[in-house]
Amino acid sequence: QVQLVESGGDSVQPGGSLRLSCAASEYSSNTECMGWFRQAPGKEREGIAAIYRANGDTYYHDYLRGRFTITQDSAKNTVYLQMNSLKPEDSAIYYCAAGPAALGVCSSTAADVYVYWGQGTQVTVSS
Repeated sequence: QVQLVESGGDSVQPGGSLRLSCAASEYSSNTECMGWFRQAPGKEREGIAAIYRANGDTYYHDYLRGRFTITQDSAKNTVYLQMNSLKPEDSAIYYCAAGPAALGVCSSTAADVYVYWGQGTQVTVSS
């Protein structure tokens, strides 16, 4: 059973930055893709970004591209989400997910292709 452990959630002021981390217990065909999703109270879960671990290709939800950046440290089996210029509407629980790639491509939006999920980490953006 793959385990994903997120960390880095915090409370920050608007305009601030945070870096979330997601450590995976293994690297396998079922964790070729790792993605970040978020869910705010009363809203549906939405995709943010994904990374294909084999070659580092990244995928972003268009509306977040430029402020959020996904990276990986392969040696540590860890994926990061750098979030800059944070806004109050970015407040949510952020989840890390892992799953297989489809023909070498990962999805930044389709949650149902991901098999494993972390417990979530809270991000609050408020003045």
